[in-house]
Amino acid sequence: MPKMKSNRGAAKTFRKTGSGKVKRYKAYMSHILTSKTQKRKRKLRKATLVSKADLKRVKEMIL
Repeated sequence: MPKMKSNRGAAKTFRKTGSGKVKRYKAYMSHILTSKTQKRKRKLRKATLVSKADLKRVKEMIL
């Protein structure tokens, strides 16, 4: 049986923390920034953790 392959897009998007949680960056920060408020853009800068509902699926994708 061949080796399992990680999903390369997911591997570049998500990072595993030391405790096994998965870190991600928030969406909606790439373009059309003029119509977004400063407060909203500031909150989008921070990284956050993947939700519990998606965690198993994401971990399988990044192996």
